[in-house]
Amino acid sequence: SLLVNAAGQPRKEKVKLPSSLWRRKPNSIPNKKIEDPVAGKVNTSSLATTRQHLSSFHLIPSRVMLGVLKEGCTYAAIVILKNAGVNFSRFRVKQPPPHTGLRVMYTPGPVAAGLHVELEIEIFAMVIGGEDTDGLQEVSHDIEILTETETLLLPVRANIL
Repeated sequence: SLLVNAAGQPRKEKVKLPSSLWRRKPNSIPNKKIEDPVAGKVNTSSLATTRQHLSSFHLIPSRVMLGVLKEGCTYAAIVILKNAGVNFSRFRVKQPPPHTGLRVMYTPGPVAAGLHVELEIEIFAMVIGGEDTDGLQEVSHDIEILTETETLLLPVRANIL
């Protein structure tokens, strides 16, 4: 029970549920429209009751930490976007604004069930503004990946020296 602990005494604080038991994944925003009349439906009896997880993408890794970067250099990291659903699904990446120095390169098109696409996150390390910040400036941006069922947020963090 959530009201008592393992010793049978009332709990003093609330139980925090793990993210795997939530309705949605962390760093994602569910879309309003989930059912697409054009996409093919799966009529398998084992999937007849669970409609929310038929098309979902997973990011591997779920965040990009680039560490300390030298100003004026270009760095890149690879993120895998895996289709964990049972149907092919489409996605698109909303490119970050130019002042962040970030750019996402990928091959557009549908992704079959169980397959993945590589997203290359490229950053040109540049310092914006002339104020002195002890030699480090933090770059922090969430890249939006728009899928058919949700919007995934990929946090990218770096410090520019």
